[in-house]
Amino acid sequence: MPTAEDVLGPQLRAALESGPAHAYLFIGPRGSGKREAARAFAAEILAAGAPDPESARRRALAEPPAHPDLAWLRPPGAQHLVAEVRERVIRAASLRPLEGESRVFVIEDAEALAEEAQNALLKTLEEPAPFAHLILLCAEPELLVGTIASRCQTVSFRARTPEQIAEVIGDEWVARLANGDLELARYLLTPAGIELRNRVEAGAAGARAGGAEESWRPLLESAEAAGAEAGAKAEDEMRELSARDKLRREDTEQVKRVARRGRTESLDLALALLGAWYRDLAALAEGAPELVHNGDRLDVLRSQADGLEPQRAREAMELVLDTRRRLTLNVSEELALEALWYRLGATMC
Repeated sequence: MPTAEDVLGPQLRAALESGPAHAYLFIGPRGSGKREAARAFAAEILAAGAPDPESARRRALAEPPAHPDLAWLRPPGAQHLVAEVRERVIRAASLRPLEGESRVFVIEDAEALAEEAQNALLKTLEEPAPFAHLILLCAEPELLVGTIASRCQTVSFRARTPEQIAEVIGDEWVARLANGDLELARYLLTPAGIELRNRVEAGAAGARAGGAEESWRPLLESAEAAGAEAGAKAEDEMRELSARDKLRREDTEQVKRVARRGRTESLDLALALLGAWYRDLAALAEGAPELVHNGDRLDVLRSQADGLEPQRAREAMELVLDTRRRLTLNVSEELALEALWYRLGATMC
């Protein structure tokens, strides 16, 4: 679990010493550390003044959070639900803490707040209760209305360079493939990450051969396994932290949300890796091997790039990106993948 000592920079350390502000906007690309910093920052805010600081810190750092005064919102699809923002943030921010002296509200992917939700949130930002602290995490701040950003203290996070990531994980090619995301780089070196890359490679080979029947299915199976694992982990943590034999209804719903998000994120990652594979095929077809990111699988890439027109690889990249967008709208994953591989087969062979 991340701790303040591990992930907080001087700006947030100083804020804890002087007293945190009521609203923060953490800006940075995926994998730049803003989520870990938000969790550690929230844990320290809740630990300050708590009857049992270590217990408060530990429950705030859990995944999912198990502290009653920490609300952590993630969009279930393309956008946050306006009703959820109103209930879990706007209304809850006016209620006194159940423990200690503070309440913390973290909104991931704040750029996915609909305009109605942003406007509703403004009053809470303008007139916060003295015990309420809001942290908005955002990769695309230009999608926020200006009045949101102006009422928050901005904390910026930079993407890590491939060299920085390689220094941590010791693998140059995975560091390039991770595109600045240290968390992703670490995952790609695990057995599950290696297996996912293998399945992406096999799926690309199936498409190159004309869209081999259901060569996409292993990717869906990986997503299902990732969702089940995330849900089981969340359930175990809730039971351990709450010391209850049976989960409450709201706990069960939270476990389902975690499992659903784990499945969605795994499938999106698989498609992102597939898109990177086609980007590398386009680079090889153009005679630019120095641009390849999957350099540890160069022989396989060369065999698939043999006789391939660069434009076809670029068209395949667009097909993959379009499918990733469609999946954020909660379309059928199975039908979306089946359609994608049909189109890839027609494009790549």
